[in-house]
Amino acid sequence: MSEMADAIRALSAEKGISEDSIRQTIENMIKAAYKRTYGTADNCIVSFNDDMTDVAVYSRKVIVDGVYDPSQEIELEDALKLSPECEEGDEIDILVDPKDFARSAVSTGKQAAHQALSESFKDNLYNEYKDKIGTEAIVGYYQREHNGNIYVNLGKVEGVLPAKYQSPRETYEKNDRIKALIVDIKRTNNGIQLVLSRTDPRLVEKLVETEVPEIGEQHIVGIHKVVREAGYRTKIAVYSNKIDVDPVGACVGLKGVRIQAVIRELEGEKIDVLKYDEDPHEFIKNALSPAEVKRVVILDRDKKEALAIVQDSQFSLAIGKQGQNVRLANKLCDWAIDVKTEEQAAELDLTEADSRKAAETLFAEQPEQEEYEEVTAVSQLPGVDARVADLLKASGMDDIEAFIAASKDGRLLEIEGLTKEDVDAVNKIISESVQFEDEDDGSDAGESEEEGYFCPECGARITLDMTRCPKCGVELVFEED
Repeated sequence: MSEMADAIRALSAEKGISEDSIRQTIENMIKAAYKRTYGTADNCIVSFNDDMTDVAVYSRKVIVDGVYDPSQEIELEDALKLSPECEEGDEIDILVDPKDFARSAVSTGKQAAHQALSESFKDNLYNEYKDKIGTEAIVGYYQREHNGNIYVNLGKVEGVLPAKYQSPRETYEKNDRIKALIVDIKRTNNGIQLVLSRTDPRLVEKLVETEVPEIGEQHIVGIHKVVREAGYRTKIAVYSNKIDVDPVGACVGLKGVRIQAVIRELEGEKIDVLKYDEDPHEFIKNALSPAEVKRVVILDRDKKEALAIVQDSQFSLAIGKQGQNVRLANKLCDWAIDVKTEEQAAELDLTEADSRKAAETLFAEQPEQEEYEEVTAVSQLPGVDARVADLLKASGMDDIEAFIAASKDGRLLEIEGLTKEDVDAVNKIISESVQFEDEDDGSDAGESEEEGYFCPECGARITLDMTRCPKCGVELVFEED
């Protein structure tokens, strides 16, 4: 009977069902046939040997003197023939030949076994794939198409790629390879069916993880967010967990080989890989790539409204075909971004709204405590262009007081890449955002206020060596009386 053990092992390997589960199914099948033949299976005992090469069926009966129910009882006289030591009231197991089962009983047992194995197989498949929903891409082959839906051969299970989850640029023929994301799992009369998607942004994420070991294996680079208009364009924001690793370069690869592999898988869909930045100014600039943004103005931080200012030549690129580029940038940054040319922005008489609002918040009178945030560096001021801040840091002019002193004598214009417009813009932010502390420590307490000098515009204390008010920026000229 080693054939039975071999069959059980083969079935277990093919269907992924445990041997214990198969053995339980066989036992249930035998009991179903037994019940169909004898009317009950309560006293049916099924016994397997250790290596599962044989199975025996017993009918457990009570020894009585005068049988009332032949399916449950046996005469003492008949029992003594099987076991001379038995007595009335004992139970005895009597070997049953399965060949004695009625033909219809055998058919019933087979149906019960088939149904049980089928349900067990479905349960195993469901448990195998339920944790892969939204997290794993699977490869299959085009099988057929019905009502716009594509059915995919995945081996053990069938997959369906609904029309709404198909990329508009892709077409398939029989036996074409299809790689798609698992987005749902369904039970059908024929088994388990996986719902697939070729439009989900998570598919791009999985494809990039496969191509970029710094993401999938080493976890040096991470994906902040992926947004997509399937078939047309995808934007991916990435960041690095190590300061010396360029996340964009890692994803693009040498000569673009890594990102090109993803683009080929998506049948030529455009992909923008950009750097994530916690500063919304920089992130919005990056998100609008490939357009070059000159300046980003935060209009309302609470409502997440921003204005991106570009040159005329970059305007159509920033907007994109039918607004696609700015629409994806909105989704990626989770900001409402309006794009204007420099000329359009000038007509708005735009002031750096976030600088003004931040300054108002920072220096507004507090009813219970009057505390100010100490700011000493230009780069700490709200609204300062990151490029300008980097140039000032590199030249040692990031300190606000050093900046003001250098702006008086024109030394700032000697910094390569820094223009007069840049200097004026920073001075304007300083005048709107910075309140200078009176450093008088009381040592000149005897000196009356009348002996000091004050700005005629804003009333800030000034000294004779100043050419510009440190608070409002107005030019100063001192004449002897």
